[in-house]
Amino acid sequence: MKVIPIMAVQTALAEGCGEDSGDVPKQNLPLTRRSLLRGSGLLLGTLAAGSTLALLAPSRAWAVELKTLSSAEGTTLMKMGRVLYPHAKLPDAVYALLAKDLDAGATSDPKTATLLREGVASLDKAAGGNFAKASAARQLAAVKSVESTPFFAAVRGKCVTSLYDNDMAFATFGYPGSSWEKGGYITRGFQDLKWLPAPSLAASPPPWMG
Repeated sequence: MKVIPIMAVQTALAEGCGEDSGDVPKQNLPLTRRSLLRGSGLLLGTLAAGSTLALLAPSRAWAVELKTLSSAEGTTLMKMGRVLYPHAKLPDAVYALLAKDLDAGATSDPKTATLLREGVASLDKAAGGNFAKASAARQLAAVKSVESTPFFAAVRGKCVTSLYDNDMAFATFGYPGSSWEKGGYITRGFQDLKWLPAPSLAASPPPWMG
């Protein structure tokens, strides 16, 4: 199976967002397995056919390498992220960025690694053995059971940047990204808020001509 590291997709989308039209073209990225031979864990998945990211990426398959956490621990953190911030539009590939960022923290700080591993274990216990395979109701109850813990705070805090401050999420939600360094939105889709409903005429009264 050919796979494409998810960070390569993210970088390519970031480069594409610089186009004047605001559109992100499909990227011609090299596919490789070499990076998958290292690390402690590996997260794998496939983008849904016809989805926004599937149309932009050169391959529907994606992979994320974890250097410290196991594949099972990474999967649990992905599932927890979806419980905390559920978005039907966001594929697992975006939630994998959360696991990767948390893994980076665990790699640089043994205390963080212990915090995450113990937190994952507590979620599994609260869910009856395997949080990742539990029903949505049991997952929600398990997450609520650790709501007052430092583990919960660490994962929730990382969600804000990992899930939303990346070009894959921007492309999924229809946000063209930052524009000030490209001259602003006046000539780059000032009226292209396709992700919000069109305002009524009453919301835009005639200009004052005094």
